Amino acid sequence: MPPAEARKGRPVFYQGTVATKTKTKPSSALRPTKGKGGRRPPVRINRGRDIPILPFAVLGILVALAIGMIIYVYLNNRPTPAPATVANIPCDQLEHTQIHYHAALQIMYQGHVVDLPANIGISGDPSAPSCYYWLHVHPANNNVIHIESPATQTFTLGQFFQVWNTWSRAKGDVAEPLDSTHVSTFTLTPGQSVVAYVDAQDGKGPQLFTGDPKTIVLRAHEVVTLEIAPPSVSPPPSFTFTSGL
Repeated sequence: MPPAEARKGRPVFYQGTVATKTKTKPSSALRPTKGKGGRRPPVRINRGRDIPILPFAVLGILVALAIGMIIYVYLNNRPTPAPATVANIPCDQLEHTQIHYHAALQIMYQGHVVDLPANIGISGDPSAPSCYYWLHVHPANNNVIHIESPATQTFTLGQFFQVWNTWSRAKGDVAEPLDSTHVSTFTLTPGQSVVAYVDAQDGKGPQLFTGDPKTIVLRAHEVVTLEIAPPSVSPPPSFTFTSGL
């Protein structure tokens, strides 16, 4: 039975703890909401700022152009290997003036003089040569060999042909030999031979040279004629050095 005070309607206080239950209502922020028709709206994904593509494309083009320019400059300015020394004749950057004289060479084929190619022994661009062999040919002086050396030295026709051959092959052209069956690009047939003349410009005219044409010594104002015969032209045509040579 409850105490008498409870029966009289008076509040009664008990010591101790009274356990109570409380219900937590779900928060509206956590409760999924439904759109029209009872469907949930699509979940939105947060994206970062859009990255502009055009500046990067322009930068890539500029970088590619810069790399291409660097490669172009390198390829056009890289040092080129020095031409080979031929028959003890180097290719120097400047023409020498200590020893400077001229000899002429005439090659005759089918009865006519065949001109020597211009710039024999002059390497690189003819307008800005990289070097000159001591034996070379300037285009202004047709069929004239310029002998320009830093010291007194004897040079032969064979050495000139060696320079000519090396110069030609370095350009990717054909060989230019001088031997028993070849004179420059001409190949002798079984019935042909090489007849050599040397005119020392001493008033005696062209003299028949019976030795190996490669051993002919190049001297000042000397005219050497190599004739592929037959046909034979005797005496060979004369040669006149222009003024200043």
